Amino acid sequence: MSTKIMLFVLLLTNIYAARSQDKKYAIRTIAFYNLENLFDTINDPTINDEASPMMELKYNRSAVYWDKIEKLASTIAQIGLEKSKTSPAIIGVAEVENRSVLEDLVKSKHLLKNNYGIIHYDSPDKRGIDVALLYQKKYFNPVFHEVFNPNIYRGNRKVFTRDQLLVSGYLDDEFIHLIVNHWPSRSGGEAKSRPLREKAAYQNVKIIKKIREKDADAKIILMGDFNDDPINASFKKVLKPKRKKKNVGKNDLYNPYENMYRKGFNTLAYRDNLNLFDMLLISAGLVDGGEKDFSSYKMFQAKIFNKRFLSDSKGKYKGYPFRSFSNGGYTGGYSDHYPVYIYLIREEL
Repeated sequence: MSTKIMLFVLLLTNIYAARSQDKKYAIRTIAFYNLENLFDTINDPTINDEASPMMELKYNRSAVYWDKIEKLASTIAQIGLEKSKTSPAIIGVAEVENRSVLEDLVKSKHLLKNNYGIIHYDSPDKRGIDVALLYQKKYFNPVFHEVFNPNIYRGNRKVFTRDQLLVSGYLDDEFIHLIVNHWPSRSGGEAKSRPLREKAAYQNVKIIKKIREKDADAKIILMGDFNDDPINASFKKVLKPKRKKKNVGKNDLYNPYENMYRKGFNTLAYRDNLNLFDMLLISAGLVDGGEKDFSSYKMFQAKIFNKRFLSDSKGKYKGYPFRSFSNGGYTGGYSDHYPVYIYLIREEL
């Protein structure tokens, strides 16, 4: 290659790089956070809220409640702030007792200015814990929402577990669907409870099928505390998400958290086991496919919000998520789970 040609190619490369650097992007944070028993201090006779750590406290319930509200709100306000310059546009939450606690949360001084809307349904869970969706009204306009219960049975006995919340609406001017999950726990052991989560996963499959019957190219985000790791059967045999973006086909899901799990990252710890139960999965329409085409919203990064203040700094649980409740008392912590989030970005014209 002649010197003139080499110089010309170099010039074109530099022009392209300069133009790429000049591009501006809209950045929206989509998050999920298990709020660890966010219960109020009032006994509800219709549910077994007496079993919640909040109701088991003998003293200072009100002070504990408001301290927890402030800590959770402060945490949410920081998720994605580094790049999007604001708290999440949308955040799914789990382990909340009712709408009232969510109203207290979004009215906190840390979140009030961002004008969050709330979508919440009371679920049939015996303890009364629910999932919900919070959204900044200036970024997201919900037009439809519905709950689905997995209708899980153990023998002839119904398992009263959390609903799965579907919310559809416009992120700016792009139509997306979000499914918020909190699958059955591992109570009784992972193997014994495994079929319950597989059935919960199958309910997600049915919801996705219902969405795609009306919109074959739907942009879908699954989020939640799945009580399973990315390598468990509920994912590998039922949802079947892809681990690598290049392998994602039109009707596939992509799980960016599987590689994190395999590298040793976690969102919770229990009895010296590290797990990554909290995830966001996306459909093909939100995957850039390696083409770096951000003309519409695509996922840019997936992350775990595991800042140092969210981890226990001492004792036998040092390095674990700094939970709120332990041994019947309040620890002053945040949650026994780390939040997770993704950045969606698109080029601004």
